[in-house]
Amino acid sequence: MRSPGGARFGSLLDYMVRHGTAANLLLVLMLIGGIAAGLKIRTQYFPDVVNETVTVSVKWSGAGPDDMDRAVVEVLAPGLLAIDGVEEASSVAREGSARLILEFEAGWDMAAAAEDVKTVVDQNRSNLPEGADLPVVTRGAFRDRVTNVVLYGPVDIDQLVRLADDLQTRLFRAGVTNTTLRGVADPIIRVTAREATLIRHDLTLRDIADAIRTEIEASPAGDIASGAARLRAGQNRRSEQDLGDIALRSQAGGEKLVLRAVTDIVTEGVESGLAFSHKGMPAVVLRVDRSAEGDTIKIQRTVEQVVGELQPSLPSGVVVTLTETRSQAIIDRLNILVENGLFGLALVLGFLFLFLSARTAFWVAAGIPVAMAATIGIMYASGLTLNMMSLFALIICLGIVVDDAIVVGEHADFLARKGHSPTEAASLAARRMTAPVISASITTIIAFSALAAIDGRFGSLIQDIPFTVGVVLVASLIESFLILPAHMRHALAAGAKKATWYDAPNRVFNRGFRWFTERVVRRSMRVVVFLRYPVIGLCVMLLLVSASLHAGGTVPWRFFNSPERNVVSANIAMMPGATRDDTRAMIAEMERALDVVNARYAAEYGREPVLFSLAQVGGSAGWGFRAGETKDPDQLGGLDIELIDPDLRPYSAFKFLGDWQREVTTGPLLETLSLRGMHSGPGGDAIDVRLYGATTEILKAAAESLKQSLSALPGVGGLEDTMAFDKAEITVTLTPKGEALGFRSDLVARELRDRLEGVEVAEFPLDRRTAKVKVNLPDEETGASFLYETRLRSPGGAYVALGEIVRIESASGFASVRRENGLRTIRVTGDVSGDDPDAAQAVSRALRQDLLPGLAETYGVDSELGGLAKQERDFLNDALIGLGLCLAGIYLTLAWIFESWTRPIVIMLVIPFGAIGMVWGHHWHGLPLSMFSIIGFIGMAGIIINDSIVLVTTIDEKRSTAPFQTALIDGVCDRLRAVILTSATTVFGLAPLLFETSRAAQFLLPTVITLAYGLGFGLVLVLILTPALLAVQHDIGRALRSGRRLAALAGRRRKPLGVR
Repeated sequence: MRSPGGARFGSLLDYMVRHGTAANLLLVLMLIGGIAAGLKIRTQYFPDVVNETVTVSVKWSGAGPDDMDRAVVEVLAPGLLAIDGVEEASSVAREGSARLILEFEAGWDMAAAAEDVKTVVDQNRSNLPEGADLPVVTRGAFRDRVTNVVLYGPVDIDQLVRLADDLQTRLFRAGVTNTTLRGVADPIIRVTAREATLIRHDLTLRDIADAIRTEIEASPAGDIASGAARLRAGQNRRSEQDLGDIALRSQAGGEKLVLRAVTDIVTEGVESGLAFSHKGMPAVVLRVDRSAEGDTIKIQRTVEQVVGELQPSLPSGVVVTLTETRSQAIIDRLNILVENGLFGLALVLGFLFLFLSARTAFWVAAGIPVAMAATIGIMYASGLTLNMMSLFALIICLGIVVDDAIVVGEHADFLARKGHSPTEAASLAARRMTAPVISASITTIIAFSALAAIDGRFGSLIQDIPFTVGVVLVASLIESFLILPAHMRHALAAGAKKATWYDAPNRVFNRGFRWFTERVVRRSMRVVVFLRYPVIGLCVMLLLVSASLHAGGTVPWRFFNSPERNVVSANIAMMPGATRDDTRAMIAEMERALDVVNARYAAEYGREPVLFSLAQVGGSAGWGFRAGETKDPDQLGGLDIELIDPDLRPYSAFKFLGDWQREVTTGPLLETLSLRGMHSGPGGDAIDVRLYGATTEILKAAAESLKQSLSALPGVGGLEDTMAFDKAEITVTLTPKGEALGFRSDLVARELRDRLEGVEVAEFPLDRRTAKVKVNLPDEETGASFLYETRLRSPGGAYVALGEIVRIESASGFASVRRENGLRTIRVTGDVSGDDPDAAQAVSRALRQDLLPGLAETYGVDSELGGLAKQERDFLNDALIGLGLCLAGIYLTLAWIFESWTRPIVIMLVIPFGAIGMVWGHHWHGLPLSMFSIIGFIGMAGIIINDSIVLVTTIDEKRSTAPFQTALIDGVCDRLRAVILTSATTVFGLAPLLFETSRAAQFLLPTVITLAYGLGFGLVLVLILTPALLAVQHDIGRALRSGRRLAALAGRRRKPLGVR
C-alpha cells in the first residue's frame, strides 16, 4: 500500500512533530474559530425545507367552479405546464376564483421561473373572460412560525384589537417584524339599497357605486400662486356620516338626493370573517414568524420580554398567552441530544483511558473537541444551523472522530514500546498510518456523501448529515496528522521516564488484554483459518436468517414516523346552506366534548392533557384541511389544542383524538369532521390517494366508497376528500319575451351579479387594516324568491320581473374542480396512528391489493398513491442510487490505495453482513425498519470497512517477511487493540441514544440502532470473516498460480524435439 502525499507530506509531518509551537497554534485557531461560531450559530428543530412554488390566482366574481375551470384554468394551464423546470402542477377552481400552483425542481432558478410564469400569463390574458380580474402571480416565500400570541378576555373585540396593535408596534420596535394579526376582519362599509327604493328613484346599484367612487377621494388639482400652495378638490370620505352626504343627483326643485336618503350605511362588526374565542371570550391572535435567516430561540425570547412588559398595563381580565411555542421544543429536543452526546463522550473517554496510557488517551481524546469546534466554525460559515439532523451527525461522529487519532496514537505507542525514540515513534506512526487512515476517512466520507443523491423533501431534511460528517472527518484528519503527533512526542517522552499511578488501570488491563490476545484470539484465528469455508458459510446463513425476519414481517417496515408534537387540531365543514350560527353551535358541541374527555383523562392519568384551546369560526385550524378549501368561510370552524408534552403522558395524541371524536355528537348539517395531530418535519399525509380518469360525479362516488372502506381499518383517522358538495347551481337563459324587450344576456348577468354579489366601490387604509366600501341589496331580498320577484329595467325604461324574461334551471354540483398535471382529480387523505407500525403496513397493503383495484373495477377510475407513499417510492429509488454510488466510490478508492482490483472486494464483502446487526437490533428494540435505517446503513457501509482496512494493511506489511498464515494471525493480534477501539468508541458514543425514551428522539433511533448494532456485529465479523476471506483469496490465488504453472509445463512437454 502506497501512502498518499509522498515525501512532501512526510516532510510536513516531520516538521509539525519537531516544531515547538506549530501544532498548538493550529489547535488554538481551530478552537477559537469553533467557540466564536458557537456563540452565533442559529438553532432550529429541523433544517428548513423550502418548496419552490409559483402561484397564479384569478378572480371572477359570480362564476361557478365549472366556469372557472373552463374559462380560466383550461386557458392558462397548457402554457404553464410547458414551462421549463415544472415538476408538478395543480389547480383548484372554486366559486369566484381559480388558483394554479406550479412546483419546480429543487435548486431551480425561481426568479427566472417567476418571470417565465408572468410571460405565459401575459400572453394568455386576452383569452380570459370579460369581467375576470387580472391574474396575480406570486412566488412562494418561506415562513416558519415561532409562536402565537393570543389576547383574550371579557372585553369588546375592538379593545382587543387596539391592544394587539400596540403589541405589534412594540414587537416591531424590538426587531420582530414578521407578525400577522389574525381574527380581525377588515372592516366593510356596506351601503344597502332596497329594490323598491331603487325603482322609485330610477337607480341601479352601479349608479350608486359610481357616485360614491367619484366623491370618496379628494383629488389633487395642482399648485397655485407659483407653487406657494396646493389645491385639492373634494374631501376624503371615510365615515358613515361623510358617505351619507354624497349627492346622487339634484332634484327638480334644487334639492339634492343624498346617499343616506335611499340607502342604509352600516360598518360590519365582528360577525364576519375569521373570529377566535377562548372559553366563550373573544380573542385575537398575533402570529410571529421567522424568515429563513431568523433564529427561533432569539425571536422567542424577544417576544416573551415584550409581552412581559405589556402585561401590567392590560385591563382587568385580559390575558396574553403564548401558544405553540417552537423555541422550548427546540431547546428540549436539542438538550436531549446534547445530554446523550455528553454521556456518550464520557463512555468513549473511559474506554480510551482503559485501552491506552493516560497521556496517549488524553491527547487522542483532545481531538474530539478540536474537530467538533472546527466543524461548528465551518457549519456557521456555510450557513448551516444546529438542528436535530446536524447535531445527530455530530453525535454519530463522537466515536468516529477519534478513530483516526486512535490508529495514529496507538501505533506511536506500539513503536515506542519496540524501542523507537519518542520523536521517531510519533513521526513514523503518522507516516505509516497515512494510507489506512486517509483511505478509511475517504470511504466514510464517500458513504455519507451518497446521501446527497436523495432528492425531494426528505433529501433536504437529511442533507446536513453528510456535510457535517464530512467536515468532522476532515477536521479529524488535520488534528490526527498535524497536531496529535507533536503531542504524542511529549507524551511518549514523559511516559518513558517512569511508571505513574494514574496508568495503573491501563497496566492491569494491558496484562489481561495481552493474555486474551495470545491465549484466545491467536488460537481462535488458527481455527478460523483452518475452517475458513465453514466460517464463511455460517456467516452467509446468519445473513439469510436475518433477511427472513424482515421478509416474514417479524421486523416490519414503516417509511417515516415523524415526531409527535403537542398540538392537535379539529376542523369542521358544514353542509351548503348552513349559517354561521350553525357552525358556532357545532363548535360549542366540540368544546363540550373536549371538556368531558379532558376531565376523564385527568381522573384516569392524574393530569389534564389540555393546556390551551382556541376555537375559531370562519376558517380552519391547523394545516391541510382540504375539505374546507372550497367552502364558504361561515361554514368552517375549528379548534387548535395544545396538549402537554408527549414525554409527560403515557398515551398518544392519536388516542386522545379518537376518544374526543367518539364523544362528539354530530348534527345533520355537519359535512366533514376531521381531527388530526401535528407532526414535525417534512412529509405528506400518511394516506393520500389521488383518483382521476372519470367524471366528477364518479370520482366523488369512488372517494366516498374509499373513505368508508378505510374507516373500517384500525388506526385510521382524519379521513377527508378535496371535493365538497356545493350549493345548487341555477342557470338562467333569456326567453323570447326577454329578447323582444331588448334584454341582453351579458347585461342581465352583470345586473344579477351586482345584486347578488354587490359592487365593490373602493378600498382605503384604516389603521393597520384595509376598509372596503360595498353596495348591495339587503340579505332578505336575495333569498329563495329573488329569481322570481326581482325586477329589471328594460332598455325602454319599464321594470319587468325576472321570472317573466328568463328560463330558470337548477342543478347540483361540487364546490370545486381540481386538476393535477392537467387531469381532473380528487384526493382522499387521512392519518394513521403512529402507535402501531403494523397499522401502516396493513393500510398500505389493503390499498395496493384490494381497495384501489376494487375502485378501478367498480368505478373505472385510475388511482395513484401520493403523500408519504410517493415520497417513499422516490426516497427508495434515490437511496438505491446513492448506495450504488457509495459502493462504487469506496471500491475505486480502495483500488487506488491498495493498487489492486481484488483486495477491495475482500474488504467490502463485510458490508452486507452489517445488515445482520441492523435487523436484529430493530427486532430486539421492537421497532420497524424505516428511512432512517436506510440512512444508517449507507453511512455504516463506509465505517464498517475501516477495521478491515487496518487489518488488511497490517497483514500485507507482515507478508513481506513471514509466511501467509503467520502474517495473517500476527496481523490480527497486533491490530486487535486498534480494531476494537475504533469500533467500540463509535458504538459507545451512540449507546446512550439507544436507551433514550423521549418520543421526540424516537425517529432517530433506527439510525442509532443500525450504526450501533451493525458496527458491534461488524467488529466480530471483521475479526472472523475478513481473515477467512483473505485465506480463501490466498487459496484461489495459489490455485491460479498452480494452474498457470501446470499449463506452462504442459505446453513445454507438447513442443516437438529440436524446438526451443
